[in-house]
Amino acid sequence: MPDMPTVTSAAAAARLPNAPGRISAQVLNCPGLEVRWYAPPDPDPQGPHDRDEIYVVVTGSGEFEREGTRTKFGPGDLIFVAKGEQHRFVGHTKDTTLWVVFAPGA
Repeated sequence: MPDMPTVTSAAAAARLPNAPGRISAQVLNCPGLEVRWYAPPDPDPQGPHDRDEIYVVVTGSGEFEREGTRTKFGPGDLIFVAKGEQHRFVGHTKDTTLWVVFAPGA
């Protein structure tokens, strides 16, 4: 296993740069698991991904749209999106920040 940090603070993740062409910063990448830091722009340009993903809301609130259905979210919420599903953050506050965890889909 590569030398990975045991703990990464939200403050440290927020300072990480996004790679060219990416809208989130990579925090961790190891076989079968990737963690990113995401502050969604408005509008959120996301489309379907090729892996399942979990969002953990750190700050902010708004609505999350998945496959045409909108649900309110706020700090501490966990949001699941299956691979291939349309999704995006809508009407969210400017301070919205999230941990994003990608894992292989079933």
